[in-house]
Amino acid sequence: MQFRALKGMNDLLPGETERWQRLEAAFRRTMELHGYGEVRTPVLEPLELFVRSTGETSEIVEKQMFELERGGERLALRPEGTPGAARAFIGANQHAREPVTRWYYIGPMFRAEQPQRGRYRQFHQAGCELYGDAGPIVDAEMIGMLVEFLSGLGLEKLDVAVNSLGGPTTRTRYREALLAYLEPRSSQLSEHAQRRLRDNPLRILDSKDPRDRAVVADAPSILDVLEGDDRAHFEGLCRALEALGIPYRVDPGLVRGLDYYTRTLFEIQSTQGELGSQNTLVGGGRYDGMLKSLGGPDLPAIGFALGIERLLLALGDTQVPRPRRCFIAPVGERAMLEGLTLARDLRRSGVIVELDARGGSLKSLLRRASNLGSTICLVLGDAELDRGVVQVKELERHTQADVPRDQVVEHVRAALENGAER
Repeated sequence: MQFRALKGMNDLLPGETERWQRLEAAFRRTMELHGYGEVRTPVLEPLELFVRSTGETSEIVEKQMFELERGGERLALRPEGTPGAARAFIGANQHAREPVTRWYYIGPMFRAEQPQRGRYRQFHQAGCELYGDAGPIVDAEMIGMLVEFLSGLGLEKLDVAVNSLGGPTTRTRYREALLAYLEPRSSQLSEHAQRRLRDNPLRILDSKDPRDRAVVADAPSILDVLEGDDRAHFEGLCRALEALGIPYRVDPGLVRGLDYYTRTLFEIQSTQGELGSQNTLVGGGRYDGMLKSLGGPDLPAIGFALGIERLLLALGDTQVPRPRRCFIAPVGERAMLEGLTLARDLRRSGVIVELDARGGSLKSLLRRASNLGSTICLVLGDAELDRGVVQVKELERHTQADVPRDQVVEHVRAALENGAER
């Protein structure tokens, strides 16, 4: 029997992982420049954590979670990063340590949905959470940070959409206004939207069904019923984005798929690369009530998540330059032992080395060095050992020289540093 990866869960092999590593390194640099520190939470959490934070009527909780039971505990593979980070924040009593906390994360998430291009059952997200600052300035700073990060990767066609869901009072008023508009038109809605009409009518605004989109096209805007503080916060966000010189558009239909959002919502989309119609790269917003709902302090919070697979699709099939490296070709038993110690010495000096210890002819070893894209090949045989030298072949320049053994490390380092990454 031949085993295969589960549907919607993919292997990443060398050659592909380098693209991931470059993206992750760029994300870490951006986060750390803005004062964020990395948090790592378990992939397995109590099921109730996601029910209480994400919402019983959300698509994630209703349809997409991988659930299991063990020893009487109901557990779930994390479908997103924010609830686990909030649990960790509360458990560490983090609010007592500092007034404002900035965390970021990178890791796998799991959703039992139908796999399609850019959407998988195991997928990877990078995101951040900021706790303790309720003002609109940090909202704009977070959006600006993301625009710079994405632009720095080479994405030019960015569309920044913002909205406000307001606080509890605004949402109650808007829910009533939206129901008054939708209920007389319920027969025109999809079956799914008709169910949402009873438990979460705001989610109908996010529907992709053409019938629902036609109905909500003329629905009242939540921006028309914002409470005074909510309106001031949203206007402050817009002023801050303008101060940063970030083009944006206000989208009153932007609600996203999670129940915990309050006030600021944002998405960044791109038509670049191979995303097709599923073109949202980043989504986020405020969730000022989550910590309290989970038994923690009543503190404001804002965060975002981006899909790494989707971002790589947007970037296209860009090749990551391979670092320059060295190949050691020992010929004969004596040369094997000398090659082993030479490889150790080179690695201690920071040189990437591959030692081929299988034996074989010099011709076959040189062929493998070339196929691997090695910059330098070091040849060791009885003749070299007797003279105390190593034959250094610079494969790109098609040159070779016999170098004394005690000078090889310095010679190789200098030769590698003469060229940039390929």
